[in-house]
Amino acid sequence: MISTADFRNGMVILVDNEPYQITWFQNHKPGKGGAVMRVKLRHVKKGGTIDRTFKSGEKFEELSVTRHKKQFLYADGDKYNFMDMNTYEQIEVPVEKLDGKEKYLKENQEIDAIYLEEELIGIDMPLIVEMTIIEAEPGIKGDSVTNLTKFAKIETGAEIKVPLFIKEGDRIKVDTRTGEYVERISQ
Repeated sequence: MISTADFRNGMVILVDNEPYQITWFQNHKPGKGGAVMRVKLRHVKKGGTIDRTFKSGEKFEELSVTRHKKQFLYADGDKYNFMDMNTYEQIEVPVEKLDGKEKYLKENQEIDAIYLEEELIGIDMPLIVEMTIIEAEPGIKGDSVTNLTKFAKIETGAEIKVPLFIKEGDRIKVDTRTGEYVERISQ
């Protein structure tokens, strides 16, 4: 059993007999009364996020999750195929389990597959991935001074906001948690 003081992002706990992953938490001490823990929880099997508040010191059962290295092979419609890096076994994962991270998957990219009691519940991507811009409006000289943005398409087909000076063929870094542009990679 763990207490609210032991909460960490990514931890999987049992709340109302359902498995939830902690995605955000904050200790809050109101002016009157005891401290509480505000928490954002994502249901690991059904998806969906809820906000909950727990009393400080409340106890929960922590569920054990395991991670296995996988390599992304290819997408086939709404199914994504991965290969286990140890056993070379291939698995097919429905797009719903990827939680929007499929926008940043490239062939041969390594990821961590997260399992709860031998059931795949999701994947962990690297925090930053390098992508090539395949479609963007041309930039204008001097556009690097302002913080204006435009939409550009990256090699996986996803569209992200980038600064005006980014052009087709540029290599950039993208934050996979937020889908935001981080920086241009020097050629």
